[in-house]
Amino acid sequence: MTTPQNWQKSSFSGGGDGNNCVELASIPGTIHLRESDEPSIQLVTTPTSFSHLLRCVRLGRV
Repeated sequence: MTTPQNWQKSSFSGGGDGNNCVELASIPGTIHLRESDEPSIQLVTTPTSFSHLLRCVRLGRV
């Protein structure tokens, strides 16, 4: 598996550089999620599945 190099911090994580945030990165065909305090552990999914999860969260279904 290819590990992305450019991670984005969640806008809900605040402005500091602390280890209390969710980070997201994408490479063609996959979305990678990790917590900044455990960067070696990643959740990998497809853009379609991730979009579905976000839509359900916004609608309060999860």
